[in-house]
Amino acid sequence: MNKIRKGDEVFVLSGKDKGRRGTIVQRVDDEHVVVEGVNVVKKHVRPNPMKGQVGGIVDKAMPIHISNIALFNPATQKGDRVGIRVLEDGRKARFFKSNGELVDA
Repeated sequence: MNKIRKGDEVFVLSGKDKGRRGTIVQRVDDEHVVVEGVNVVKKHVRPNPMKGQVGGIVDKAMPIHISNIALFNPATQKGDRVGIRVLEDGRKARFFKSNGELVDA
């Protein structure tokens, strides 16, 4: 079970965007995610008439390593670590380590 999933609101812990919040748009692989509005770079794009693509400089959100982000806890208004707990009915659920509340509740 992944501790951080697509659609989660996260808090950036380190890097040029330290302290910013955003939503996970895409999970690139097991260790990298794309966060909306975080780690945005200028990319020079060549025109491609076959695809109808115009050239120029575009802003693109690049992947960020999951060790540099933490799940945002609305109760404490901070980034928080996440654990996995097995519930009474056998399902697995994520919970915040600081206060023990369930993430998906």
